[in-house]
Amino acid sequence: MDSLYIKLANRIGLGQSDGIAGLFQIIADPREAQVLLALPGTAPVVAQTLGFSEGKAASMLETLFVKGVAFPSPKTVPPTYKMCRDLVQFHDASILWPDAPQEFLDLWQNFMEVEWPEIAKTYSQLLPRPFTRVIPVGITIEAKTYMLAFEDIREIIEKAQTLSVTKCTCRLTAHKCDRTLEACLQINRGAEYNIARGTGRRLTKEQALEIVRQAELDGLIHVVMNKQNVDQFICNCCPCCCQTMPILIEHNVSMVEPSRFAAKVDAELCTACGTCLDRCYFGAMTLDENEAAAVDQARCMGCGLCQVTCPSGALSMEEVRSRDYIPEKWFG
Repeated sequence: MDSLYIKLANRIGLGQSDGIAGLFQIIADPREAQVLLALPGTAPVVAQTLGFSEGKAASMLETLFVKGVAFPSPKTVPPTYKMCRDLVQFHDASILWPDAPQEFLDLWQNFMEVEWPEIAKTYSQLLPRPFTRVIPVGITIEAKTYMLAFEDIREIIEKAQTLSVTKCTCRLTAHKCDRTLEACLQINRGAEYNIARGTGRRLTKEQALEIVRQAELDGLIHVVMNKQNVDQFICNCCPCCCQTMPILIEHNVSMVEPSRFAAKVDAELCTACGTCLDRCYFGAMTLDENEAAAVDQARCMGCGLCQVTCPSGALSMEEVRSRDYIPEKWFG
């Protein structure tokens, strides 16, 4: 493996990964790799550093932006470009590269199957908290308990300045289910980046709410960054393809935190139909000896999917964690 690509992998903390180095080798030719290693910088600075013309440097930076490995900051003129900051950004942005060859997508999936479980385990041990969190359903079901602004999905969308939708990068590579592909919402700056790259479709708030409504019916879990200000994305995750769910379900490695809520059963209304058992991916629902559903709060992620399809209205969400449970800022 060319040392250029090992250096790029090392930039996102994964210099030991042949898979990540291999992905960089596919997405960036040697000259583009040199540009990435010269970042952060503006086009004039990169041109001076590498001996390119300023126009050539600007063109290459724009190409790397479309590929999802370099990002311009609007805070400077000309913009200062930075390389993708970590594995998650590299994954989510580069998979949407419009000209990504199948070899590239397949290598990403191989990495997720072979290397990601152990890397995720290491991350979970090093990070003080998981980097994402679940937020409950809120479009198909009207909340009966008080939700804070940063956990109310309707309010998050209503307050957004810019919204777009992209294909789910996890389902795009994994192909383990037939759930909706165009389902991941980008918010504000994230939406602006994807619209500019041609990888996202601009949405009205009504269109975004409809995507969320359908996601709740389809059994997709709302996931955001684990901080109070939701200004990047709302992923609608399935249990089989997505970065955080399979490693939690299959390996008990937590890269996503539950919401502040847990399901609650009204035993008098419950008909023991078992619908909620099928909707819960985490084994939190059981039928007890009294022929009513029961919730294991230790396993419940507080997503609310069980509530959406309960035919008797026996399920609701109750607050089980304090209002300061969600970090004010991300700690990564």
